[in-house]
Amino acid sequence: MEQKERILKMYEMMYRIRKYEERVNSLFLQGILPGTIHQSLGQEACAVGMLFDLEPSDYVVSTHRPAGHALAKGVPLRSMMAEMFGKSTGCCRGKGGSMHVGDISVGMLPAIAIVGGGLPIAVGLGLSCKMKGTRQVVVSFFGDGASNEGAFHEALNGAAIWNLPVIFACENNHYAASTRVDKVMKLKHVAERASAYGMPGQIVDGMDVLQVNEAARIAIERARSGGGPTLLELKTYRFCGHSRTDSCRYRDKMEEEYWLSRDPIQTLRIHILREKIADEESLRTIENRVTGDIEESVQYALSSPDPEPAEALQHVFYGE
Repeated sequence: MEQKERILKMYEMMYRIRKYEERVNSLFLQGILPGTIHQSLGQEACAVGMLFDLEPSDYVVSTHRPAGHALAKGVPLRSMMAEMFGKSTGCCRGKGGSMHVGDISVGMLPAIAIVGGGLPIAVGLGLSCKMKGTRQVVVSFFGDGASNEGAFHEALNGAAIWNLPVIFACENNHYAASTRVDKVMKLKHVAERASAYGMPGQIVDGMDVLQVNEAARIAIERARSGGGPTLLELKTYRFCGHSRTDSCRYRDKMEEEYWLSRDPIQTLRIHILREKIADEESLRTIENRVTGDIEESVQYALSSPDPEPAEALQHVFYGE
């Protein structure tokens, strides 16, 4: 694929993630959707840049903020939206909801909402891939808060000593819920912790999808060729609260304005126009297509059947 085509596809996916989450938020505010949501507005470059060059058979382990990761890995938009409505056509048949979206057929594990809980699972997947000799790669997303959990250190140590094909992608949006990262971590950068486990650690501008993608491609090649794990720290920002009820009163307004001025989608849009990769009309065509797809997915979800009560007993594992 030519570089221009790659950039336009990245733009479309970032725009799709943004519009999907904005539409979901609107549906929640109207009282049409139940539950709560944890969105990743502003973090789209992390999802798209990290996952753009993965193979369908590669794995992604996500967090309580998984929508961007799931769409970027290839979970169908329709099944994502239907899952929000709790429908039987949802990617988890309506049982997962916003914090557990996923589809193993495209390598996206149903997301894990426990902070840091996905890290050891990613290591287990990586160990499985290595033992089977499949050359598959595992990307494990987590936040800055999770990097202070014991699971983070155990996972990185395990992946390092076994030389596993795992990429640890820390989306450092500077806040663990409402707690600023410098209140709970003496080091300035999460990536500095990589040296303690004998693996490469790199700080990346998480608002620039091209920089994220460049770092990801190097880490993917390293993992797939048997070079072992990598820790990437993606400096980013969420443009919304931790969850639907969070008004962000703990954040400085100047800080918010700085990060909003670095909107990853607008930044890439300006780059595309400046470098004459596409013109305004072409970008409008992409944006209109995405908007149409989002609305079509809402109608698909609304017209989908609710799960039968008996389905609650399906896919339940137990032992005696």
